[in-house]
Order: sequence, then C-alpha cells, then structure tokens
Amino acid sequence: MKPLAFRMRPTKIEDIIGQQHLVGKDKIIGRMVQAKHLSSMILYGPPGIGKTSIATAIAGSTSIAFRKLNAVINNKKDMEIVAQEAKMSGQVILILDEVHRLDKGKQDFLLPYLENGMIILIGATTANPYHAINPAIRSRTQIFELEPLTPELIKQAMERALQDEHHGLGSYNVSVDDQAMDHFAHGCGGDVRSALNALELAVLSTKNALELAVLSTKESSDGTIHISLATAEECLQKKSFAHDKDGDAHYDVLSAFQKSIRGSDANAALHYLARLIEAGDLESIARRLLVIAYEDIGLASPQAGPRVLHAVQTAERIGFPEARIPLANAVIELCLSPKSNSAVLAVEAAIADIRAGKIGDVPKHLKDAHYKGAEELDRGIGYKYPHDYDNGWVEQQYLPDPLKNKQYYKPKQTGKFESALKQVYDKLMKQKK
Repeated sequence: MKPLAFRMRPTKIEDIIGQQHLVGKDKIIGRMVQAKHLSSMILYGPPGIGKTSIATAIAGSTSIAFRKLNAVINNKKDMEIVAQEAKMSGQVILILDEVHRLDKGKQDFLLPYLENGMIILIGATTANPYHAINPAIRSRTQIFELEPLTPELIKQAMERALQDEHHGLGSYNVSVDDQAMDHFAHGCGGDVRSALNALELAVLSTKNALELAVLSTKESSDGTIHISLATAEECLQKKSFAHDKDGDAHYDVLSAFQKSIRGSDANAALHYLARLIEAGDLESIARRLLVIAYEDIGLASPQAGPRVLHAVQTAERIGFPEARIPLANAVIELCLSPKSNSAVLAVEAAIADIRAGKIGDVPKHLKDAHYKGAEELDRGIGYKYPHDYDNGWVEQQYLPDPLKNKQYYKPKQTGKFESALKQVYDKLMKQKK
C-alpha cells in the first residue's frame, strides 16, 4: 500500500491545503484554472509543503492530459514521448520534479515546446529558481514561491486523512489525544508529508498491538485505536529539520543570524544559532561568527575577534553537542558588544576608487630605493623617517597626487577603543591641514 501522504494528495485545486495566496479565490493560479488557461510555471519552497501535490491538483483541475517526470531519473527519451503526445493531442501538461536538475540536453529539447505552448511545464523544486534554474527556462515560466505550512494547516490535513475512508484512515476508529496531534503538527517542522506518514505509522502500529493484546488475553476490544503523546513521539522521533547547505534556506538562516547579531537581538541570534546547530553546520557558524566579529563589531570592540576565534577553535576541538556552549557565549557577546563598520566602509571606499581608475602614481619619496641607480631616478629622495621625529610622526604626503586629500576612514564613537582612535585620527588630520 502506498504511504498515506501519497494517497491523500489533492486531485483538484479546491482540495489544496494552504497556499491560498496562489490558489485562493481571485488569486493567480486559481484564476488560471478558472479561465482554463494555464501557463508554464515553477513552484518552489521547502520539502513536504505540497509542491508536487499542487502541480497534480492544478493539472487535475483541467481537461488537459498530464504526465509526471523527474529531471534526475527520467531521460531525454522520456521527454520525447511526452512531446510526441503533445503533438498528437495539441497540448500536454508536464509535471517535472527537481526541475533545477535539468541538464543542458533536456533543457534544449524542452525549450521550443515551451515556446509554442505545446508543453505546459509545472516544475517543482526546493532550490531558488533565480539561483539554480537556467535563465532560458526561467524566462519562459512564471515563478511562484510556496509558503511553509503552519501547524494549524497540518492539523487540517491530518483531520482530513482521519476522516477519509477511501484514501485515508477513515475506516479505522481512531482517537488522537490533543497533545499527540500537537506533537505531529509542531514536530514535523512544517513537513506535512512527514506528519501524515507518522500518523499512519501510529495508527497501524497501535492497531497491530491491540490485535496482539486481544489474542493473548482472549479479551474483546471495542476497536478504538488510541494515539497518545508517547505513541506520537515514537512515530515522529525528531523534528524534521530540513537544512540543505547549498539551498536557499541555508543562506536565509545565515543572513538572519548575522542581521540579528548586528541588530543586538540576542534572542533572535540564539534562535538562528540553534537552527544551524541542529543542522550540524559548525563550519558555516564558525565562518560567519568570525566575519561578524570584524565586519559588525570591528573597531568598536577589537578584542571580540580574538575571543570569537578562541570560541570557534574550542567548538571545533570538542565538537557537538558541547560545541554549542562556546558558540552561545560568542553569539551573546557579539550581540551585546558596541557595533562599528567603519573599517569595512573605509576599505570598500578605497577599493571603489581603485576600480574606478582613481589610482595615481606612488609619490617618488615613497618608492623603493634599495637598488643601485635609484637615487638617479629620484627614488626615495626626500623621504622623512617618522622615528626620527618627536612622537614618531612627521607631516608628509603618502597618497598619490589625485587622492592626496582623500579620507576613507570615518571613525565612529560606539566603543571606548574607537573613540580613542578617533581622537588620534582627528588630531592627525588637523596637523596635516
């Protein structure tokens, strides 16, 4: 028997749970189906939220024949069969899983059929199409992002499965505790497929246990299958946490992680740290924390960098689960440290000038004079050695002539260290003038 999640896939658009921003009344996909005028599209979002189910329901809501293929498993010959059917019938809907994995040969074959509308492509992918899908395919499709399912929507899907006698579990007399239902809905991490299959396992395993108990005790049973929290926890062992290190969601979490630290929100930063810890992604955590220490804390608290490095090295040495402890220390310190991006802005401004061609020649008195004949070329002539002067400083030009008055560094006063730097810097700037 096929899994419950497969059996409960919607066959028409009205049966889709969630995604009302796309399939609801007067929404884009709903209007397409109502007008009986589909265009090629790509549906993307995290696993288990119904991309293929929606694609099937969209196709099933029309009178157009549809076929399902997988960009990884199926080859060009399979697509040629679909194309031949399209030629005979006039039009075919092609539901294509893992559409971002299309190789060049398959893409080149599909393009003319997408162009003339003989094949309506409904692609499904967990990867951001703007990063992962060939522009030629992307330009011929509409891109729709699916939203993660809320626990309430997942409960709705489970209730429907419990009542459906034909495809679901409606032929069983099932009683599910509220706590068990909550565990399925919240513990699946937004993956309705995982929740439904865990529910089915709970029902079938409990049914089998009841039958064995009746046989061994020779006592009758009313046939009620009771699903407790303990049973739900056994059947859904752990939250289904999807984290693809090369996927779009990975970079979204890292972005939110850094922005939460930059914004001094320790609670949000710890939340995103926990997500990265659960994914076991120590490498990304370490790299991002070191970047943050110098990009966002910077000169406002320069000791943060070495301390973060020490925490990262400790985490790498002891490994998970204990690695979470030095990492949490580092995250909290970075969140509550003063912030300065003055060094980043300074070097970016300098790089921008270089890329814009604002370079100029190195002043002659700064050029290398450690070779015979340098003096004849005026190399190093007139250079003033700062250590020969009081306070180790003397006025002279260091920047090339076109940039001699340029000031890249603009100090901030968000920490004691940079405030002190600012005093020295401002004094030097005044002396130069």
